[in-house]
Amino acid sequence: MSANTLPTNCQRREPNEENQKCTAKMRRRNRTKFKIITRETFSQKPVRVIERGHIYFFYRIKVQQEQAESIDDVKNLHILLVPRLPAFALDESSVSEGKTGDNRALKDEESSDSDMTLLEPGVDAVPAPADHTQKKKYRLITVGKKKLPGPVHGGAGKGRKETFWTTVTRVGEDLDQVEKGLDQRSYETKTRGTRHEEPARLLGRGAYAIVNNNPSVPSKRTTHLGYHLSHPSPSDMGDVQASLGIQQASSFIVQVKNPLASSGGPGQGFAAGKGAEYPEWIMDKIFGKNGQKGREDTGLRFVSCETTKLLDYEGAQLLLIAGRGGEDGLEASLGSERGNALTKAENKESSKSVDEVFKELGLDQNAFTADAINGQWI
Repeated sequence: MSANTLPTNCQRREPNEENQKCTAKMRRRNRTKFKIITRETFSQKPVRVIERGHIYFFYRIKVQQEQAESIDDVKNLHILLVPRLPAFALDESSVSEGKTGDNRALKDEESSDSDMTLLEPGVDAVPAPADHTQKKKYRLITVGKKKLPGPVHGGAGKGRKETFWTTVTRVGEDLDQVEKGLDQRSYETKTRGTRHEEPARLLGRGAYAIVNNNPSVPSKRTTHLGYHLSHPSPSDMGDVQASLGIQQASSFIVQVKNPLASSGGPGQGFAAGKGAEYPEWIMDKIFGKNGQKGREDTGLRFVSCETTKLLDYEGAQLLLIAGRGGEDGLEASLGSERGNALTKAENKESSKSVDEVFKELGLDQNAFTADAINGQWI
């Protein structure tokens, strides 16, 4: 055999069945470490990411108190979601220029089928780095019972799980409004005079991803929100995080309540007739108003998060159902190496100083204390 002669089974010749098998084998070998992800393969995945971003946890103490010593002194627990494009969709130049990319999300994530990108498994759940610009989309969510539902460790678990209700209390695109909403305030009342509230305390920061499974039966559709903290570190997690149900890594199932449905059952913390003022297309296509879905004219009482548009209306009522806890539980909930990718990313993010965390939110450290994010009640 000459130096220029290829082995018989891999010679370059007109396509035939043997050469096609050889080519397919080489492609499978090359895809061991990387996956080729396109818009088409996204739609074929059993679980798909519908949003990812940065997550922050705050608590506010009761009126007329200056310090909290336990959960008994807490008035509200808040979750701040700041959606971002996936990290691989933002090039270094756009990050350095401070562009959030929110307005380019549809264009970047729905690129043409000819644009093939080699990606490690799970990176579609990792958000682009946080920047210091104030013009960012955000949602502020208030938890009804002042704490998150306790996770189920080691799997999906059996029996009744904890269920807590939450409400989307603020939606916007300017983080200055978040600071105003979380800052200290004083107000006058007719019966008690001047009342004062201390600023909210930041007790956790990390990344989150929201995924939908894709079952053959639509009624079995489930939405999971999973998160992993970068701050505080595992060694700094204290009683304040434990008391409010904040884990280093955890997940829960999210259901959205129909604002027209009755408030009996698991959503008993909600009031009927109150909630988000959704447009007709959401009420008709997602909730199935006018008998299109469910047994009542108002449609389904609860739905999975078919679209993140359900979260973009103030007053939206969400039911959180205890999911899996820990890094293994996070991976089980998000699937396809997404939990592991979040864990890796947030372990890297943990090197950021607390000062940087406050800066990315535009919070004044003279007004917002950092003690709580270090595990201490304040």
